[in-house]
Amino acid sequence: MKADPELYDFWPYRDRPKITWPGGKKLAFWIAPNIEFYELDPPANPMRKSWAKPHPDVVGYGHRDYGNRVGHWRLMEAMDKHGMRGSVSLSVAMCQHHPEIIEAANARDWEFFSHGIYNTRYSYGMDEAQERAIIEDSIKTVRDATGQTIRGWLAPALTHTERTMDLLAEYGIDYTCDLFQDDQPQPVHVKKGRLISMPYSLEVNDHYGFFVYNMSPRQYADCLKRQFDQLLAEGETSGTVMCVPLHAYLIGQPHRIGPFAEFLDYVAQQPDVWITTARDIADHFYANHYDAVAADTARRAGDAA
Repeated sequence: MKADPELYDFWPYRDRPKITWPGGKKLAFWIAPNIEFYELDPPANPMRKSWAKPHPDVVGYGHRDYGNRVGHWRLMEAMDKHGMRGSVSLSVAMCQHHPEIIEAANARDWEFFSHGIYNTRYSYGMDEAQERAIIEDSIKTVRDATGQTIRGWLAPALTHTERTMDLLAEYGIDYTCDLFQDDQPQPVHVKKGRLISMPYSLEVNDHYGFFVYNMSPRQYADCLKRQFDQLLAEGETSGTVMCVPLHAYLIGQPHRIGPFAEFLDYVAQQPDVWITTARDIADHFYANHYDAVAADTARRAGDAA
């Protein structure tokens, strides 16, 4: 029995090779709007139900549809105020369902990475051919709709198989947001090619903030600020990464967007922050730090063995 997933080496948060961000910034800050489509009656996966209530869960569907009808536009306006671009965690079927949203994000030079085809179709139990088909579909659909080639991956509903990371690297995906294990990028073990883990977050994800921790809008904004302040302080030693994952049907509600916009105002006033996209973080890390970090993690793993 494996003691851990064996996808990355243990890497203590001290005495690491120093990471520096462009312009000497201490913290790389990126926002991940999840632009998703939840099917009303998706195919059943025997390992997990798509909806908590019996079909048709009109209330659950309508709640999430609010994000596409209203919330994304409200969130875009809040981000536009400071020229903050999103790195979109995209249910790629949205390119057909609601192309207006995709066009609006693309016009703002937002990045798109794949969150699967639908967030109601899970990777559990997929064979290799099915998983390859999803990756290939994601690459083609986003390229046809936006002209972009996806660089990152967040598995649909955070579901995986034992081969997911190897397939991502094989298809040229540069980063995965699925590991949650660190506040700095780190190489992922794959059979061929390269892949890094991009710091994403469950802890400051608005889904966890509002659905799991039952925070008020003010409490959530305060949580984001405390996360930001701590990572910015630690970035004095070596550059850190903060991601804010968002769902427009949650953060885009009228009573929540104001405190969140105030947090964005706070971030925009800090001079030592690189406000960027996941794609640009990956590019900088590969060009300037990947080799040193890979050597350091491998050395530590060898010493431990």
